[in-house]
Amino acid sequence: MTTCIAKSALRIGWAFFAVLLLSDVALALPAYDEVRAGYRSSESVLLDRQGRPLQELRTDRTVRRLAWVPLESVSPALLSAVVSAEDRRFYEHAGVDWRALAAAALRGAPSWTFRGASTIPMQLAALLDPALRAGEGGRSLGQKWRQVRAALELDACWRKEEMLEAYLNLVFFRGEVQGVGAACRALFGKSPHGVDASEALVLAALVRSPNADPERVAVRALRLKSTLAAAVDDADVRQAAARALAGPHTLAGGADLAPHAARRLAAAGGSGPFLTSTLDAELQAFARERLARQLELLQGRAVSEGAVLVVANRTGEVLAYAVHTLDPARSRYVDGVTARRQAGSTLKPFLYALAFDRRILTPATRIDDRPLDVPVAGGIYQPRNFDSAYQGAVTARAALAASMNIPAVRTVEMTGIELFLKTLRELGLGGLEEDGDFYGPSLALGTADVSLWELVAAYRALAVGGAAGAIRLSPAPEALPGRRVFSAEAAFLVTDILADREARSATFGLENPLSPRFPAAVKTGTSKDMRDNWCIGYSQRYTVGVWVGNYSGAPMREVSGVTGAAPLWMELMNFLRDDEPLLPGEAPAGLVRAEAGVPARAEWFIRGTAPAAAAASGPVAVRITYPPPEAVFALDPDIPSERQRVVFAAQAPAGELCWTLDGRLLAETGSTIAWAPEPGPHELSVSAPGGGGDRVRFQVRGLGPDRPVQTRAR
Repeated sequence: MTTCIAKSALRIGWAFFAVLLLSDVALALPAYDEVRAGYRSSESVLLDRQGRPLQELRTDRTVRRLAWVPLESVSPALLSAVVSAEDRRFYEHAGVDWRALAAAALRGAPSWTFRGASTIPMQLAALLDPALRAGEGGRSLGQKWRQVRAALELDACWRKEEMLEAYLNLVFFRGEVQGVGAACRALFGKSPHGVDASEALVLAALVRSPNADPERVAVRALRLKSTLAAAVDDADVRQAAARALAGPHTLAGGADLAPHAARRLAAAGGSGPFLTSTLDAELQAFARERLARQLELLQGRAVSEGAVLVVANRTGEVLAYAVHTLDPARSRYVDGVTARRQAGSTLKPFLYALAFDRRILTPATRIDDRPLDVPVAGGIYQPRNFDSAYQGAVTARAALAASMNIPAVRTVEMTGIELFLKTLRELGLGGLEEDGDFYGPSLALGTADVSLWELVAAYRALAVGGAAGAIRLSPAPEALPGRRVFSAEAAFLVTDILADREARSATFGLENPLSPRFPAAVKTGTSKDMRDNWCIGYSQRYTVGVWVGNYSGAPMREVSGVTGAAPLWMELMNFLRDDEPLLPGEAPAGLVRAEAGVPARAEWFIRGTAPAAAAASGPVAVRITYPPPEAVFALDPDIPSERQRVVFAAQAPAGELCWTLDGRLLAETGSTIAWAPEPGPHELSVSAPGGGGDRVRFQVRGLGPDRPVQTRAR
């Protein structure tokens, strides 16, 4: 029998020699520097604006590996265990252990198979060249000899340390976990330099059988312990094997401050080992920690999720992007910054800015705050204030600052829903319905769905003087110019009102979380049935937005504008410490200061809208104050036609006004006249005897109760 084995071994040796004679083509093996340069982690690292790591994010779904680990960063115990397990004479041979190879040849001679005896250089060659990897039945004779030749070439061109380092970074330890860095993190939650002796034995045992069960791994690790005469207890080795293979094997322990921002950048096309961002690591950590704390405080009020977004006003760069949930397993991939939720009262500042720009309102205009019934397609819409209290006639300043609902509905009826909807789109609020009838007058109270990202960008437009521009998470050479949505004068007025602590007191009181230590304008919002709570505001340099609620849409309990998002908003504003003046030292040129109201108080007015006492500050133009441009009116078939009227109103110097509708002179004169609406598009003009005039276009939709359908001759 021994003679037969010897003859078989001799035949194998002659076969090897024959292959050697016939194989004169050099193998194209990469250099060490090429291998290391071509190595890519399966994880991308999100960096903040100063290059500090914020988040590790998996971007390669085919494998799990971390950054290349230099040999000096690996525990000596692990180096010793791997070399002993895989290639005891690694530092003695020249790439091939001929004694081990001969022994393997004798063992496999009867069946002509070649298993074992692969040195670390031989295994490395197979890791570098897929053609050298063994199939289900082992390697063929040609494969084995090419592997031998490759190992000899590697040893001739690479240093021992380079081969061992590359091997440790390329070998698979468990399932898809490749490389010593990922293996130590996934199996033990450690870096390679922190692995102890028992853990090193387990890792070395896994190299030979990456998918073995814990018992087999433990047995092999204990055998290796005996070989090395390692001074560890058997129980420690078994515990290490059980702990490492319990699973799941996640790469926890890396940077984990901005997972949602990292996924957003990766989805937008970011790739490579590093994703750069505009975030600030210190602010991001603070926002994330305080958001988690605020949600814990609100847990008893049925609040589970929240999000924070902080933007630099000048550049539009996002400085903090924090999302948190009390149940990470349920909604860890839902992004509260981009999720669309009902806006609540956060849309009111844009409505009043529009009304100021259109000269429909001034901050001193008195609006009726009493119960209101509004006919709509489905019946009667009855808006109510949040506290179910009513103030009677209030100024627009007080109505906006105290977030009163009835004045807002009256205002949107004056501006027109379509025009307000158009303004919201210009601010960057996407996903809105095309037809304003979908919302009706409730749009003034925020029945549209928006995202925190969109709202913060829109508030930033107010902060920078009325120009809406995109906010960004990726660095760019310079900020893109914004598109003008509001005049600088209207943006100034709204900012001044939102920062007015006294005007806000009618609803919120004087002491509340809307008054940080530094100058700021702020607005809260709560959606229908308390499903969402917002607080958005800005200082001279920063815009900060906070949302709390539930992704499921479940209502919160007793969460108001000052108990939900506002406390966190104030913490963030105080952390930012922006003590620069909120408003510029000089008001925009188009504003004048005048006394108004009873009792009289100094108020800002867009030039031409100040009361008569301030007329000397500038000329009063002839202007139609109602209807607003592009307004749409709907006739109600259930209301008698004689009771349906549209009141035209104009502002002009003293003297009778001349009204013209669709080229026809109207009989009535004066600053206000009533008109019986007729379906179709219309153009209204007004002029004063002394010169000057204005015109607007509007539409009337529907049929009155006793009006025939009007047709036009073709």
